[in-house]
Amino acid sequence: MHIHPLITDTETLEKLCERLARADFVTVDTEFMRENTYWPDLCLFQVASHEEAAAIDPKAEGLDLTPLLNLLVNNEHVLKVFHAGGQDIEIIFNLTGGTPHPMFDTQIAAMALGLGEQVGYSNLCESLLGRSLDKGARFTDWARRPLDRRQIDYAIGDVTHLAELFPKMLERLKRTGRGEWLDQEMERISNPANYVNDPGQAWKKVKIQSRKPEVLGRLKALAAWRELEARSKNLPRGRIMKDETLADVAMHPPARQEALGQVRGLSAAWKGNDIGARMMEVLVNADPLPASELPPREERSPGLGREGALVADLLKLLLKIRARESNVAPRLVARSEELEQLAAGRREGLGILQGWRYEEFGRDALDLVEGRLAFAIRGGKLVMTRTEAETIA
Repeated sequence: MHIHPLITDTETLEKLCERLARADFVTVDTEFMRENTYWPDLCLFQVASHEEAAAIDPKAEGLDLTPLLNLLVNNEHVLKVFHAGGQDIEIIFNLTGGTPHPMFDTQIAAMALGLGEQVGYSNLCESLLGRSLDKGARFTDWARRPLDRRQIDYAIGDVTHLAELFPKMLERLKRTGRGEWLDQEMERISNPANYVNDPGQAWKKVKIQSRKPEVLGRLKALAAWRELEARSKNLPRGRIMKDETLADVAMHPPARQEALGQVRGLSAAWKGNDIGARMMEVLVNADPLPASELPPREERSPGLGREGALVADLLKLLLKIRARESNVAPRLVARSEELEQLAAGRREGLGILQGWRYEEFGRDALDLVEGRLAFAIRGGKLVMTRTEAETIA
């Protein structure tokens, strides 16, 4: 494979992208810094086909990333391959408003091949390529210039190894007939809606021990305000206010700004500064959360009940057994909330009752819930057995 020198000009990037547009697939990775900013600071783009690989410097003066972004987002003929690509895709979405398509994520594919639920890239390389990766530059300062040779080699290695991994994984998927298992998952992670950061929904990520509409209304207003403050200053949201403090203020709102100096997690300066004043204005004007937006009363599915909770636990045990037998990661087959919904009596719209998930697990799950399947111990091992009524039928 030909490795190009670091690309720092638009003309060279255009020629690279013209060649990559003729490839069957392109592997993609990024290096970025996010410790001190709200928006990820993109420091490097790496791409490879089975013939060539390159790192592109987005910080190079005068470099226009448009040819690369067009290849990733607008070219439907080239498959884009990532490993655990969520943050890479987020960066591309922030730059373009779109996401790579079609795409393939090797971490998700590893789940279908029984290689683990969230297998790391280095472990995947060791498992499939028999190769240990150099991790020495993993915690480097990618924003600092110039980048040295070791940094660039380390970064390019991520996509060159990926270009070897992908065909091997694809062959295994074809051999096992599990390629179609991944279609829905790949479409899901390439959906642009996953990467829209709506300040109005930020409160849902903050843990709070209350369901009172007035408390949740304050939480929603505060979380949206914090999001906008963090964006405007390009600071991590935790630098504005940590989640625990946000929840505490929502539950126990101070009556006056002067009291902010006594709030754990806020500096004393908040009792008299502008940011404290802005936060107090948000608190005062916060409306109670509408009933239509209230979260479920329990983490478990509504209507599950005590007996249903026990059935859900049995379904999780069945999932472990079937996943082990099929050598597939349980999380790829079913989510806990689906099992709880099935236990609560729901039958419509569940992924586990459709397609390959039904064949691998859903049919047995339904039989267990409806009394046609039971657990038994044989030879010291836990197995599934048809009930007597089912056998007679």
